[in-house]
Amino acid sequence: MHRHNEQIGDITMTSEKLVSKDDDVLLPYAHGHGPSHSHRHVRDCQPVIYGNTTHESWAASNHSGLPLAESSVFVTDVPGTSRHVYGHMTVVHDPLRTVSVLEPGGPGSCGMNQRATVEETAKAAGCLYAQNAGFFDTRSGKCLGNVVSNGRTVQDSGGVQNAQFGIRRDGTLTFGYQSQEDVLNQSNPFVQLVSGVVWLLRDGEVYINQSLKAECDKTQETGQFRTFVDVVSARTAVGHDTQGRLILFQIDGKTGQRGMNLWEVADFLKKYGVINAINLDGGGSSTYVVDGSLSSYPSDECVPDNRWRCGRQVSTILCVHPRRCEPSDCSGHGACVDGRCQCQEGWQGAACDALVCQPPACGSHGVCTAGGCVCDAGWRGKNCSQECLPGFYGVGCNQTCACVNGGSCDPVHGRCSCAPGFRGNTCEQ
Repeated sequence: MHRHNEQIGDITMTSEKLVSKDDDVLLPYAHGHGPSHSHRHVRDCQPVIYGNTTHESWAASNHSGLPLAESSVFVTDVPGTSRHVYGHMTVVHDPLRTVSVLEPGGPGSCGMNQRATVEETAKAAGCLYAQNAGFFDTRSGKCLGNVVSNGRTVQDSGGVQNAQFGIRRDGTLTFGYQSQEDVLNQSNPFVQLVSGVVWLLRDGEVYINQSLKAECDKTQETGQFRTFVDVVSARTAVGHDTQGRLILFQIDGKTGQRGMNLWEVADFLKKYGVINAINLDGGGSSTYVVDGSLSSYPSDECVPDNRWRCGRQVSTILCVHPRRCEPSDCSGHGACVDGRCQCQEGWQGAACDALVCQPPACGSHGVCTAGGCVCDAGWRGKNCSQECLPGFYGVGCNQTCACVNGGSCDPVHGRCSCAPGFRGNTCEQ
């Protein structure tokens, strides 16, 4: 392979593309993904104060007058340690219309076990901010867990019990454990859904011990799941605050050396007002991108030059994008302006898919159109309730009768009814 080298001081830069070595792997399970026990086990082993509810729901904020999101870079010490961490927190003001779960690289890639960097996926989708989300099989590349992307069910985990984050059609944010029936429920379906591992905060309190009971598969090496929770590493999470704003969280690190363990992540998020939060893929997968450019410091070494660090190809991402309309063309009857359809005259509704004129406005003698009522032949008026005036007929009553000698015409077809002593098409004989 041809390689172009450029000398900069005493450092040689190469034009050959560097890719992640995938060396900083942080996995919760030794094999597979998620516990094999039932949703009933999750329900039965949770604190009695939560009853049968295994997830929390919260109305999302809808501050369309504010900026889409506000992203902050932070450097903070970890209490009780000598460690400092570097990361990003992003506050999203209108999650329903500005946050999407995206497959790696684009739609259909999970079905083909493909991975892509957060940069690649975010750039292609026009994300303002993006971070990695769901886990993947490190051998096959398969997306793991439940995935719903912009209303499209990508895959169903079959009821595997891991912590979930989702947005339902009415804008409700959900965090926690969902049964398969919850996931497939179409009365208020998920428009975005992704699986994490470990419910960090529930209703404002640290929920990791309960998550250890709910998500630790007894068929796995029990030590590996606990190490996943306890080890310091780069981390990614998603949560919400009391206002229903979505909070994206990402910190840099390297497994066993830098970053935070999940207890520290939970404490940090609680300190900053997060109510519910789940942990997403971490380690070398932890990535944050702004306007399509990498803004975090990945921990994976690069191939073929391990002096550098490279962003890993990952599975799903969380994408913060400009407000969008659904459908994007406003059903062909309007224009999308800042996520809202501005309808053409005669059309109404959030998607501009309903006529302003709705039955029975035109009665039994007309049909509704974008321009109002169109009356059947022989009828007239705003609501098509009046017959044609004498001497006129047809659609719109705009044709003049040709009947003479006192004959009258049919208001629909214009056929003449002749007075006694006259005959013919126009009563002229």
